[in-house]
Amino acid sequence: MAKEKSTEKFKTRVGGQALIEGVMMLGPDKGAMAVRKPDKTIYIEEWDRKEKKWYNKAPFIRGCINFVSQLIDGYKYINKSGEISGMFDEEEEEKDKKKKKTEELPEAEEVKAEETEAAKPEEKKDNSAMNSILMIISSILGIGLALALFIVLPTLIATGIEAIVPADISPYRSLIEGVIKIGLFIGYLWLTSLMDTMKRLYQYHGAEHKTIFCYEHGEELTVENVRKYKRFHPRCGTSFIFLTLAISILVYTLLPLNPEVFVQNFGVSEAMGNILRICCKIIFLPIIVGISYELITIAGRYDNIITRIISAPGLGIQRLTTKEPADEMIEIAIAAVKPVIPENPEDAKW
Repeated sequence: MAKEKSTEKFKTRVGGQALIEGVMMLGPDKGAMAVRKPDKTIYIEEWDRKEKKWYNKAPFIRGCINFVSQLIDGYKYINKSGEISGMFDEEEEEKDKKKKKTEELPEAEEVKAEETEAAKPEEKKDNSAMNSILMIISSILGIGLALALFIVLPTLIATGIEAIVPADISPYRSLIEGVIKIGLFIGYLWLTSLMDTMKRLYQYHGAEHKTIFCYEHGEELTVENVRKYKRFHPRCGTSFIFLTLAISILVYTLLPLNPEVFVQNFGVSEAMGNILRICCKIIFLPIIVGISYELITIAGRYDNIITRIISAPGLGIQRLTTKEPADEMIEIAIAAVKPVIPENPEDAKW
């Protein structure tokens, strides 16, 4: 295990993600997840990440590929943490209670219980396959919802504004859509922060950030040491998404993507012009994600006036997506990060 009592402050490549009653951490060579089980013990799972991918050395390309890869892994481990934490079991228990109410005879109950026991291995296989299918469907739906919320909807709203405003606002179309996107994003985060389940998830998010900060400051990973650090980290998924939205405003403002351009040059209707505008935005999205990834990496790696400016808006929004964690949540984050710290501390530094 890596030394934890160094007093050197550094920037690390170790990162993580909040799970349901748990935390996932990713290091240079290993990944790990720690989840609080219903009996209050901690489940820890580790896996190797030593395989070097060619795209990790390709600027801009690596951003888009890593984003999709991390999105898929995120769904996978959130789903798994739900099973380990007992959240899904609670849902099944509720379903079982409803089923029992519909059973009339005690004899029938005993027979059904025996049948259930006999079918358990088969059901587990079916459930595993079903969970995989649901995870894929959820990923696709999640991407579709994001595209609808942050590309299609702002375009439709801006079109409506353009229709009712007498002045010509077409030169500012991308800026207006960008402001709408950011407003939708912040509104979405605020609404989710009001949900009890999401509040706990955001507390684990805070625990993840605090633990990484403690490690970066070279302190021993204890609950007491971790607790004193801030919960806002420049290399965070929330900051990355906000930065992607901000970069999209700049890119789409520089590109001639107004519906009028398509109407004048291709002779299409205004409705088709909006559709082509949306299609072009989707095509340019990987480029925007790639730029945002490089900027968020620089912001996490260096500390100067430029990186602070880049990080400032995302750090502010993290007030919605992170909450102060309880000590038992910090304990989970520590359990998740320890296995991924390399034997040679230099391997974890930028």
